[in-house]
Amino acid sequence: MNKDNPLLGILLMFGFCVVAPMGDAVAKLLGGKVPIGQLLLVRFGLQAILLIPFIIMGRRLWRMRGRILWLTMLRTLLHILGIGMMFSALKYLPLADAIAIAFIMPFLMLLLGHFVLGEEVGLRRLLACLVGFIGTLLVVQPAFSEVGWPALLPMGVAVNFSVFMLVTRQIAKETDPIGLQAVSGVMAVLIIAPAMLLIPAELMPALEWQPPTPSTWGLLAGIGGLGTLAHLLMTWSLRYAPSATLAPMQYLEIPIATLIGFGIFGDLPNPLATVGICITIAAGLYIVIRERAMMQASRQAPPSADPAQTPAE
Repeated sequence: MNKDNPLLGILLMFGFCVVAPMGDAVAKLLGGKVPIGQLLLVRFGLQAILLIPFIIMGRRLWRMRGRILWLTMLRTLLHILGIGMMFSALKYLPLADAIAIAFIMPFLMLLLGHFVLGEEVGLRRLLACLVGFIGTLLVVQPAFSEVGWPALLPMGVAVNFSVFMLVTRQIAKETDPIGLQAVSGVMAVLIIAPAMLLIPAELMPALEWQPPTPSTWGLLAGIGGLGTLAHLLMTWSLRYAPSATLAPMQYLEIPIATLIGFGIFGDLPNPLATVGICITIAAGLYIVIRERAMMQASRQAPPSADPAQTPAE
């Protein structure tokens, strides 16, 4: 089991924040040319092909059983669903808008913890959730008026990714990152390929196979390589640092995505969406910082401290 190394975890998460939107940009380039099922099959197939040799050469741990196997299967299903929704959203939305909407994740995790798990959440953090949702709505509103329901897909990505991160953290210290990603790639191919073979394209056009052109193959390879590297970086980061430490870093993905989207597609968020993005980032960072402060305070508090005397959050 690896000891925490927060600085290394932060650097790895920064790498994820750069590489992940690059992969999303390639997916956006392919969105109108290649069906989603084909994108996912190639994405996960290349992930397995790229990583299996490292397992063989390095004799890495890849065999799984019991709880770890079931959690890896759940993580793979979440991974397929999340990437599928994001790729679908990118067909309609600017890169920065799609990623910014997905960043309602911290608010969802806080509210789910409060209303589902019964965790104590103070008034100030609940108000920050409300402000964050308002910021997200400012991003969604112009997008929804232009493209309709696909503007809501990044919200589904946020729900999915919240659970995905929790599952990854549960198994990150008990598995080898490369082994985990290779096994996930194989599992995903075993799920997607039969679906594409058995379900007629007339019933579900998203599962159709279209022979790629040479240039399309290059972009598909880019999706596989960038996606594999991004999630390896994320898995490694969670192995060396707790999610509470890494969460603020993830907001760097929004300005980086804005730069990439402008450089490749000439897209910039409109003024209303820009205000919404700034509000979402500020509210999310407030929640993350207060959450971390509460965790540190609870560790430092003497065992006899009366919880009732803790100031309301």
